[in-house]
Amino acid sequence: MFDWIQQLADWLVYRIVGIAQGSRFGDALNFFIYDTLKILLLLLLITTVMGVVNSYFPIDRIRNFLSRNKLFGLEYLLASVFGAITPFCSCSSVPLFIGFVRGGIPLGVTLSFLITSPLVNEVALAMFVGMFGLKATIMYASSGILLGTIGGWVLGKARLEKYLTPWVQQLLEKAATEALEEGEKLSLMQRMPSILRESLGIIRSVFWYVIIGIAIGAGMHGFIPAGFFEQYISRDNPFAVPIAVIIGVPMYSNAAGVLPVIQVFVQKGVPIGTAIAFMMAVVGLSIPEATLLSKVMTWRLIAVFFSVVAFFIMLSGYLFNVIL
Repeated sequence: MFDWIQQLADWLVYRIVGIAQGSRFGDALNFFIYDTLKILLLLLLITTVMGVVNSYFPIDRIRNFLSRNKLFGLEYLLASVFGAITPFCSCSSVPLFIGFVRGGIPLGVTLSFLITSPLVNEVALAMFVGMFGLKATIMYASSGILLGTIGGWVLGKARLEKYLTPWVQQLLEKAATEALEEGEKLSLMQRMPSILRESLGIIRSVFWYVIIGIAIGAGMHGFIPAGFFEQYISRDNPFAVPIAVIIGVPMYSNAAGVLPVIQVFVQKGVPIGTAIAFMMAVVGLSIPEATLLSKVMTWRLIAVFFSVVAFFIMLSGYLFNVIL
């Protein structure tokens, strides 16, 4: 779907600008151009789609359906599974997060999606099977979905909606008001101009957050050597799993991008659970993601979100080390 963006980034960086392919600056710039275009395109697409959905489906009814106690947590599982089938990195998931929150989906359910989406996708699973075998792949996919389900449930029970930023609160109020005012009176073609205006308004509001977040990620992608941290997460260190999570958070990549590094870790003696915990931290928690989320979450909510997810990632890492 995004191959043309990658080809465009390659053409701009290596042909037009003339930077050598494989150089640190060239890789960082290529990464920045590719992710910026991809995320902005996703943001426009998702906010427009959610605008159409919001204009036809009453927000209160969706919220009430997903919040019913008789579902027994099924809404968190459904959101987590949906996250598993969407091939997005942590920063690419943020546009969907905005669309979900704007659509009135409960925060905990939305966070279930946000946790799982970067961790599990079909590309990463295909690579995982080839590198670590079917048993490890099934465990990884299951743990990723379970992590999103339990993590979202825990965060949902904490009643953290008050820690969403005022911008999101205003967006929610505006969406609810427009849904009540317009109802089903207007056709889709009549509604599209206002939907597109609102989508572009959202993009303008988060644009610099996107640019700054991806710039941080691009710098880390291009200039941090892959083998820099191996000495700290060896088999002999009982604290290797939490260390792997801590040093993985500042880095930034998608699952497919970091898997070759994880394979090297395992080949050099790093326990597979420790390596997977590192991978989950890299793809599921990152400084660029926190920067993007700061538009929709207060830093207190971001800290709570990161802490809960990091805790469950550590548990998964130790579990993998015991079983495999």
